[in-house]
Amino acid sequence: YLPYGVNFVKGVTGRFTNGRTVADFIAEFLELPYPPPYMSIRGSNTALKGLNYASGSCGILPETGSQFGKCLNLKDQIDLFQRTVKSDLPGQFQNPHDLLHYLSKSIFLFSIGSNDFINNYLYTKAFDTSQRYSPQQFAQLLMDALANHLERMYNLGARKIVTFEIGPLGCIPSIAKTHNHSGNCVEDTNELATIFNENLRVTLANLTTTFQGSFFVLGRANWIGYDAITSPVKYGKLQKPSCLIFSLIFLVVNRFDVDEICINRAGLIDGSNPCCTTWADGTSECIPLLAPCLEPNNYFFWDAFHLTESVSSVIATGCFNGSTVCTPLNIKQLVEM
Repeated sequence: YLPYGVNFVKGVTGRFTNGRTVADFIAEFLELPYPPPYMSIRGSNTALKGLNYASGSCGILPETGSQFGKCLNLKDQIDLFQRTVKSDLPGQFQNPHDLLHYLSKSIFLFSIGSNDFINNYLYTKAFDTSQRYSPQQFAQLLMDALANHLERMYNLGARKIVTFEIGPLGCIPSIAKTHNHSGNCVEDTNELATIFNENLRVTLANLTTTFQGSFFVLGRANWIGYDAITSPVKYGKLQKPSCLIFSLIFLVVNRFDVDEICINRAGLIDGSNPCCTTWADGTSECIPLLAPCLEPNNYFFWDAFHLTESVSSVIATGCFNGSTVCTPLNIKQLVEM
C-alpha cells in the first residue's frame, strides 16, 4: 500500500521501501530487468534474467515472522529456487550441461537474518528465544542453518553468492526510539549484529574453501549503515552523479556493452527518523495513504525498519565496483570470474 513504492516506477510492489532495492540497482548496473517475484511469473522465460524469492518479515528460522501471518522462510525460498532449477528452467536449455553453466554464471544475492532478531530474538511478546539462547548461541544457531542453506544452493548449481551482513539493529527507529540509550543507537543491540556478522564472515570464507569453484562474497552492509546513520552529512549529495565505468561484461548468458552508469548518491541529512509517517510515533510501519516526507533522499530510514532507495543505491554502488562493501570480490569482478 502507498506510500510504499511511491518512488518506484512500477508503484506499489509489496516491498518495504519507497523505491528501488539493492538488488534492483545491481540489476540496473548489469542492464537486466528488475527481478520480479517468483510467484508472479512462474513458467515464463523471464526466469532467465533474474528472480526474486524474498518474503517480508520472514527469516532463516522457520518460526521467525510467523506471528504476523504466512511468509516464506529461507527454506521455503530455496524450495522455490529448486523448483526453478528442476522444473522451470530445463526446457529452456538444450542439455543439462548448458543449464549448469547458466547457473554457474548467475549471481545470487542474500540479505537475511535481521528479522530473526527483530521478529524473533528481540520479540519477547511472542518468543522466549532470548531466554533459551545467549547472543553467541543464537548467532551460531542462525549460522549453522544459513550454512546448510547455502550448501544446498551450491548443490543446486549456484556458484557466485553474495550474502549481506545484517545492519546496525540498535539504530533502527523501532528500537532506538523505544529504549533508553545515549547517542544515536542502542549499542547493546548493535552487538547482536556484530556477533552474527563476524560468524558470517568466517562461514563464507570456509564455504569458499570447502566447495570447489565457489565464490561466497560478504556484503559489508553494517559498517556503511552505521557510518551513514551516525554521520549522515558524509553522504551528502554529490555535485555530479556518481558513475560506474565498465564495458563488455558477461552475466549468465547475456553479453552487452555499457559505457557508463550514473546514479545520484544519497543526500542524507537524517539518520534517525523515518521519512514516512508511521504508526506508534515513528516506531512502526507507514500509515496507509499518508504523504511521506518531501525529500526521501535526505533520510536513511523509510519506515521504522527499512532503508530508503537512496541508501540502497549507496550500498549497491559500493558492492558493484568498490572495494570496501563487498569482499573479497565486488559484483563487477564476480561477473568476470
